[in-house]
Amino acid sequence: MSPTLALLTQYARYHRDPRNIATHFVGIPLIVFAIGVLLARIRFEVAGLNLGAELVVWVLAALWYLRQGLNLVTLVTIGATGALVALAHPFGQATLSTWLLVGVGTFVVGWVFQFVGHHWEGRKPAFVDDVRGLLVGPMFVVAEVWFAAGGGRTLHDHIVREAGPVTRQTPRTA
Repeated sequence: MSPTLALLTQYARYHRDPRNIATHFVGIPLIVFAIGVLLARIRFEVAGLNLGAELVVWVLAALWYLRQGLNLVTLVTIGATGALVALAHPFGQATLSTWLLVGVGTFVVGWVFQFVGHHWEGRKPAFVDDVRGLLVGPMFVVAEVWFAAGGGRTLHDHIVREAGPVTRQTPRTA
């Protein structure tokens, strides 16, 4: 089993409610964008190049994704997260109040979506048990968009066999 397949399957076990999956389509891109905004303010020079921390973090994440396997999901994830970081970049040069409002605001709104989805699911977020879930989340969203568009049948079928079908959950009460 490829690392991408294993990671997506494990992550999917925490995401079987369609409402939770839907909140991730909004929450995860907002969080990635927000992290890009917040890191874009941190600048440094390396070998005569003026770099932002958002670019360095994106490159490190891209290398991690590539280590999981060279496949459509990882490549699209790298492209999608790169686009979000590129959109975030200008906010690093914005006024302090704009930078904070956009960065912190989108971060908080993104996490609100995540936690509402997990409330509906009745399960904690995957990253609580495995911090890699913070990097797998964007791959999961890419895979789910691909599945919704009718692609990735083999990957989708494997995940459903291992993690179970996507069905509306009743939250557990303590």
